Amino acid sequence: MELIEKLGILGGAAKYDASCATSGSGQGTNLPAGVCHSWTGDGRCVSLLKVLFSNSCRFDCAYCVNRASADAKRATFTVQELVDITCEFYRRNYIEGLFLSSGIFADPDIVMEKLIAVARTLRQEAGFTGYIHLKIIPGAGGKYIREAGLYTDRISCNIELPTEKSLALLAPQKSGKVIMGAMDNVRDATAENEDDRLMLARKGSPKLDSLPVFAPAGQSTQLIVGASEEDDNRIINLASAFYKKYSMRRVYYSAYTPVGLPGGPGIPDKRLPALPEDTLLFARPGEPIRRALAREHRLYQADWLMRFYHFASHEILEDEPYLDTALDPKSAWALRHLDFFPIEVNKADYELLLRAPGIGAKSARRIIEARRSHSLSFDNLRRIGVTLKRAKYFLTAQGSFIDKADDAKRIRRKLADDEGALQLPLFEF
Repeated sequence: MELIEKLGILGGAAKYDASCATSGSGQGTNLPAGVCHSWTGDGRCVSLLKVLFSNSCRFDCAYCVNRASADAKRATFTVQELVDITCEFYRRNYIEGLFLSSGIFADPDIVMEKLIAVARTLRQEAGFTGYIHLKIIPGAGGKYIREAGLYTDRISCNIELPTEKSLALLAPQKSGKVIMGAMDNVRDATAENEDDRLMLARKGSPKLDSLPVFAPAGQSTQLIVGASEEDDNRIINLASAFYKKYSMRRVYYSAYTPVGLPGGPGIPDKRLPALPEDTLLFARPGEPIRRALAREHRLYQADWLMRFYHFASHEILEDEPYLDTALDPKSAWALRHLDFFPIEVNKADYELLLRAPGIGAKSARRIIEARRSHSLSFDNLRRIGVTLKRAKYFLTAQGSFIDKADDAKRIRRKLADDEGALQLPLFEF
């Protein structure tokens, strides 16, 4: 098989993994096959070569386009082929890094050895200095995980589904305990590396410079949403537990999209749910957006609340099983707690400001800084970057209102109408 054909197959097979915040697989652009755009934690857009080492797989996960029973064309790179492609794309400025995963084509240790060999060869022999994100193969030995982190910037291990019950139904060869055991190994290896580096630093040892930081960009994971019966409350609480237990950098959410939907992964397994015909939520020319994708978007917004707005997981939904599809979760929380508002922008502390819809973390910091020199008006807030379409119901400035939060139904209707006119995604909420 020609190398370019392998690249097309294995780049296309990798596009359903959301755990590098990608925008697509390069299709419809003049980028080479397998090249996608990704966003870093500080908002920079980078290009990654996103491929599988192999799409051959022993596992038969119902939701996976590469499952053993799928009628798919199979391909496998050699280590040197993948190293050469990565270096060539890097030299041509097509990419700034590599995202590498694989189907489970052999024993987990063997698969993990191949992935590590790519990263090690890139770093030690090819002199590659770009970004590397490597997927951990659950069930691989701890020594492989410890080695993997020394050559990579980020590593990840996908939990895939929220419960052991769902894994047993849809991915019977996988085990939540094994997957979380791999996450434990990453966390422990990170801690050991930090301890070793701290000890060498205290001694002033020259060996510190030669000891690489273990996966400096941390670890992430991915949850598939909608392929199993778990509600949003279960998913949000699980994500919160991952952030606390594993110091996870990101939890990614991937909407299950069956055949017939844009991006759907081929013929669906009969164990998977079929979406009803009325799932169309919004439509833009050439880009239908389904309810499954809207649910994914709401989960990302809820995740944002936990990571940047200091919300506890139990606050986001309280007694409700699902996130509100018409409102972002911060506005939904505010309407349930109108007794909390209005807050005075010239007096409220940072934590209070974060609770107001329309004020993002950046805007809240700007408010704190600006009011040190003068009292703020609504015109000042608009210039600072506060979204007054949402914030006006929940704030006073110098004691004055734009609109009082006196009728939750009226405000809900206005907020839902305003958001319906906005272009997703939206995170400054």
